[in-house]
Amino acid sequence: MALPEKLAQWEDWDGAAFEVGRALGIFDEEDSFTSVKRVFWTNNPLGNALHEVLHQLTAAGVLELQDEPDMQFRWSASGAAEAKKAG
Repeated sequence: MALPEKLAQWEDWDGAAFEVGRALGIFDEEDSFTSVKRVFWTNNPLGNALHEVLHQLTAAGVLELQDEPDMQFRWSASGAAEAKKAG
């Protein structure tokens, strides 16, 4: 399943970063979130980079961000289409 489908609903930031990591091939489809959660819950270059990717995709309009009740992301179909046109 592609990233737009994986992030069709609001997802906490760590789950969204996990799906971005899967889409990039960093995590295999067999990897569960719980087996790699340390990547997101500790201060390390990979987890920090994936978190930054979420914010960059939000700035580009590909993802939407909501801060409350928790930091969550979801795919923005209209924003992704606009980003493609602008690119």
